[in-house]
Amino acid sequence: MVIQRWQSILLLVAAVVMGCFTFCSLGQVQTTDFTYNFTSLGFYQEGITTGGIEVNYPTWYFFVLSLTTTVLLLIDIFLFKNLNFQKKICLVSLMFVIASGATAGCLGYTAIEGGTMGWSSVALCPFIAIAGILLAYGCMVRDHNRLKAVDRIR
Repeated sequence: MVIQRWQSILLLVAAVVMGCFTFCSLGQVQTTDFTYNFTSLGFYQEGITTGGIEVNYPTWYFFVLSLTTTVLLLIDIFLFKNLNFQKKICLVSLMFVIASGATAGCLGYTAIEGGTMGWSSVALCPFIAIAGILLAYGCMVRDHNRLKAVDRIR
């Protein structure tokens, strides 16, 4: 019986997507004076200043949350020997992905007053990761049921 393949691939896809979400630009905030690049590490001013002072808005807590999510998803791939624990870690990482997406949304719209947010396509990564995690969890449940059925026959 072949088990563990699909959930490993789906969890790997979710981890790669969340890694992109952690390290790539999520969008830009345009204000009257500056353009800010929004990443998980903060808002960084782009270009030459036209008035005012240079300001960076660090968001280390968002970076730590996104990176922890990526690491949890990578660890979850290798927990196939303990299927119950793998399912629990999968659900915890799902909650972390939802928290990362919500944090990005809140920061993007409220961090800089008077700015217009333009999102990049990387902002869709939590939705892709959520789909991958839910599909992987379904595969884990199906494999768990298969293993119980085989144990019952013996």
